[in-house]
Amino acid sequence: MGEMDHLTQEEFTSKLTDSCRYDRLIKPTVPQLLNVDMQIDLTHIESSEAQQMKSYILVQLGYKDNRLKYDSFSPKRGSIQGEEPLRDKIWSPHLTVRNERESSLMGLDGKDIFVQILPDGEVKYSYRMTLTFYCWMNLKKFPFDCQICGITWVSWSYDTRNLRLNWSGKDPVQIARNLHLTEFVLDSFWTEAGEVPASFSTGGLVGNYSALTFKFKLRREIGYYIMDYFLPSMFLVATSWVTFWLQADASAPRAVLGTSTMLSFITLNGGLTKNLPKVSYIKASEIWFLGCSTFIFCAMAEFAFVNVIWRRKKQVEVKKASSKHILIGAVTPSLARKHLRRVESLNSLYKTRSCTNLDENDENEKSISQNNYLTVHSFPTSIHSIPTIRIPNSSQDELVNIEDSVTTIPVPEKGVGKHQTTQGWTTMTPHEVAIWIDKKSRIVFPVAFIVFNLFYWTFVYAL
Repeated sequence: MGEMDHLTQEEFTSKLTDSCRYDRLIKPTVPQLLNVDMQIDLTHIESSEAQQMKSYILVQLGYKDNRLKYDSFSPKRGSIQGEEPLRDKIWSPHLTVRNERESSLMGLDGKDIFVQILPDGEVKYSYRMTLTFYCWMNLKKFPFDCQICGITWVSWSYDTRNLRLNWSGKDPVQIARNLHLTEFVLDSFWTEAGEVPASFSTGGLVGNYSALTFKFKLRREIGYYIMDYFLPSMFLVATSWVTFWLQADASAPRAVLGTSTMLSFITLNGGLTKNLPKVSYIKASEIWFLGCSTFIFCAMAEFAFVNVIWRRKKQVEVKKASSKHILIGAVTPSLARKHLRRVESLNSLYKTRSCTNLDENDENEKSISQNNYLTVHSFPTSIHSIPTIRIPNSSQDELVNIEDSVTTIPVPEKGVGKHQTTQGWTTMTPHEVAIWIDKKSRIVFPVAFIVFNLFYWTFVYAL
């Protein structure tokens, strides 16, 4: 070819890549595998759709093509630089992204492609691309999750017997300093190299192909979800408790408040989950939704319960003025309560017993005992005890001690409490029971919700 320092770059590259000495359809001939070094610069990344990420990447490939070596016949010429027209004249490796959804080369007036050829035949091929790739996420802890995503580049037409991809030994991945993910935080990243099998068993693509993978760990930002989901849902649950301060017969305001709170919370949750994939497992956000929905529903059920009690006409009989017995008395039907009282009356009968010794000097030392029972059904409330009763039984009554054969049965006095009956039961009006349930609900519901929060936030941060 002779000395060519006087030629322009266009003339020189045309002679250098002339078809008589250069075939751009064939990879460079090397004694062993053709090694292609790769380096990437990640300038932007964001969440595109469910299970998809979008990124802007600058890719640089380096390899050696001895057919482009020109230091012997153009020693004064420096490196040759060009864009897409120069790339079309030479061979360049064809790489694909294994988990891509779509990709394209970026550029305003043309494609952002840059090619540099050094005198020793070293080629640097760079291009800027927009890449949308799949990132299969595990959303069990959403929105408190951390995800590991990756981008895998694979050689397209040359298997591992002809071409090998390697990460550049010096800083293979560059991350832009101003890189900011709106929903995630980039915790760490690393690179991997390996092989992937071909999809087909016959044809020109049979074999294993060299692959490079860039993996990174993303941690989801929780601030958005705290302000736009968790705090509003807490306020909605607390709003449902306002019904406990309204009178039980205020059906319209209590019903409207309960239903509107439930519908508002369902709408709030729908805005959170509309962009999420339909997965079969339960997410952490769904556990929160089920818990808050349960509290709102229980507040509505409490209103229905106290409203039914408020509208009762008969008084409620309870065994004791305690939480357990008041709830049992409010729930138990009146017939069941009457039966319970009847059973207790039968169990509270008073029994008396008198014993008589018939013959103290009998040589067989026999004794005869006689039991006498007195069943008491009812007594006047003004009588405090039963008069003394003497029971004549036989001719031997004189041997019976008067004090032993007489029993005094005490009758319980009239209760000291406000509504206590003769059998120790307490009577409450339906209004008193309804008001009592509302007062207890004002304490039970907030305490239960606090306990639920303790378990929930411990679960999401401990696991």
